[in-house]
Amino acid sequence: MAQLTSAQSEFFRTEGYLVVEDAVAAGLLSELQETFAAWVEESRGRDAPYGETINGRPRFDLEPGHSAEVPALRRVNAPVEVSEAYFRAMADSRMTDCVAELIGPNVKFHHSKINSKLPGGHTEVKWHQDFLFTPHSNDDVMTALLMVDEVTAENGPLEVLPGSHRGPLHGLWHDGVFTGAVAEAVAADCRPGAEVCTGPPGAVCLMHSRLLHGSAPNRSARPRTLFISVYSAEDAVPLSPNPMPSRHEGLVVRGARSGRVRGIAYDIALPQLPTTASFFDQQAKHPDAAA
Repeated sequence: MAQLTSAQSEFFRTEGYLVVEDAVAAGLLSELQETFAAWVEESRGRDAPYGETINGRPRFDLEPGHSAEVPALRRVNAPVEVSEAYFRAMADSRMTDCVAELIGPNVKFHHSKINSKLPGGHTEVKWHQDFLFTPHSNDDVMTALLMVDEVTAENGPLEVLPGSHRGPLHGLWHDGVFTGAVAEAVAADCRPGAEVCTGPPGAVCLMHSRLLHGSAPNRSARPRTLFISVYSAEDAVPLSPNPMPSRHEGLVVRGARSGRVRGIAYDIALPQLPTTASFFDQQAKHPDAAA
């Protein structure tokens, strides 16, 4: 049964994003919330990023200023590796069905993470396009941002520039430095036309990987946690190493393997892989590099 109306599908094609409510079942949403809450409690006893992913980087990333009293767990890398609930949400939910309707019918998984902005944190995400971090042979690549918490205008919601997925790819290298952000002039052009993506727990923002986007810090007393899964059409082949490798990379979650590769023409500089727990450090290390 179709999950999206023709109007919703057309909105995604035109604007490059779409918010859909009830993307996971209520029981599964509760499991996701309880699992992340347990990870936050665990983080209270840590003073540095911890855990280990399959490429040796930390699984749990802590924002500077994190403490037992004010925990600031801002990233969980590859949660599908350590949580059956997060794996189910990624691989077999209404969210997965919606992705297949937009870039399918054959869809495979690329990587996953949780980005959280807990109250008292200061992390912002500078403007960028995901495709520059994860280039593929074609651009049927989607980032699905599942709202584990309610996302409001005050707690650091995703901001997108509608229609920008049909425009140019903007480099993340500036003066020989990989900053993980577009040039400040590009970001300044984005802000006036930006739309804010809000929604209740269980909603998902489906975003084309070429769409320009960013987000401000959480300025509220309420958390904002997103479970982020990146998918591609099955015939899109990665052209650079996965920034967050997983044993599930390449898993076909809808449809079947075609044994084919589809390419499109574009020209970009390859990304620089993060060496720390997340790309937040790449962006923070060069606050003025994109000016």
